[in-house]
Amino acid sequence: MRRPLRPLLTAALALGLACAQAAGPTPPAAPASGPRAEVIHWWTSGGESAAVKTLADAYRAGGGTWVDMAVALGEQARAVAVNRIIGGNPPTAAQFNTTKQFHDIVEQGLVLPMDEVAQKDGWDRFLPEIVLSAIRIKGHYYAVPVNIHMPTWIWYSKAAFRQAGIAGEPRSMEELFAALDKLKAAGLVPLAHGGQAWQDNTVFTAVLTNVGGRELYLKVLRDRDPAAINSEAFRQVLLTFKRLQGYVDKGSPGRNWNDATAMLISGKAGVQFMGDWAKGEFAQARQVAGRDYGCIPGFGPQAPYIIQGDVFVFPRQKTPGPQPAQQLLAHVVTQPTTQVEFSLRKGSIPIRTDVDVSKLDICAQQGVAAMKDKARQLGNGELYLTPDQNGALQDILTTYWNRNIPVEKVQRDILAALRS
Repeated sequence: MRRPLRPLLTAALALGLACAQAAGPTPPAAPASGPRAEVIHWWTSGGESAAVKTLADAYRAGGGTWVDMAVALGEQARAVAVNRIIGGNPPTAAQFNTTKQFHDIVEQGLVLPMDEVAQKDGWDRFLPEIVLSAIRIKGHYYAVPVNIHMPTWIWYSKAAFRQAGIAGEPRSMEELFAALDKLKAAGLVPLAHGGQAWQDNTVFTAVLTNVGGRELYLKVLRDRDPAAINSEAFRQVLLTFKRLQGYVDKGSPGRNWNDATAMLISGKAGVQFMGDWAKGEFAQARQVAGRDYGCIPGFGPQAPYIIQGDVFVFPRQKTPGPQPAQQLLAHVVTQPTTQVEFSLRKGSIPIRTDVDVSKLDICAQQGVAAMKDKARQLGNGELYLTPDQNGALQDILTTYWNRNIPVEKVQRDILAALRS
């Protein structure tokens, strides 16, 4: 007997009803002789649409028919998917992040594992352990990873740096602050930032990894260790995070991330903390990594590399047993050629390191190199925290970012939120 749905899942159902109405009726079945896959995803921007087309092309090349169901915004797309799964009209596959987002529907018995494909294709041999820990639940493989994103890259405008007289790439947080001071003195916006809670959290995470380091990151987010959260080292992380707020412009509150990236593209701003999906904006503007903009995954060769990304889950269908359409998609997505072609357009890096990355830009190649060192790999916060804990942490950080609050109070609030 299934236990009652959790509040988060119930909320997704309610939102999904509204989103499904906005999205229109389910696409009609396309005539096909081979497997047919209706795929719900939220890749709707120009670069994202080009990326998802590579998946569709690979699926068709494998003998299947891809039926695209794009829904703008991740939260809405997930809600539509959950609504249809619970309502008995499941898609063939649905996009989620490489987190605990889909664990509720797995626990409800609504997702079909892809064990046969995982074993045949050898997922254990090429997937990072952090990714495996997200998709493998009680020994079964409930999702196929599509890509790896790193959310805390530091991007900078070469034109802005030249204008400010900054000769070299910052190699430490203090060198970054020195560069921000020069950008400010040159009349430029030092730090392009969108004042939204998730973006504030991105900056905090970048500071936690680069100032606090791997061990503190894990003690705070994974272990929720009171001694670590109350430590002087974590206090310095929070003070550094707050210090960065002094370099944003008055237009920052509410700004979308891609609009902040556009400030670097135009040369009006110097630096941005953002995930590698920002490369899609640079690419659309025909800017080239290393020539027009620089990218820093972290300070130093041992800097932590945070693993984030996307997966497809495979809802149980009305017909019991393995579904050829789902198995074909799970197989196609992980193939080397598919991985490279998708990453070229998405800004991510492949989920496997045994691929030819010569086509990828220098930033992606840095990411692939970092992934080969397991000691640098860290899961993103959503892998270690519940959705409620993650939401509470973001609320505390964004309040601290925007208001004058004693850092000791912030430490106490974070401890209470993460230990709840």
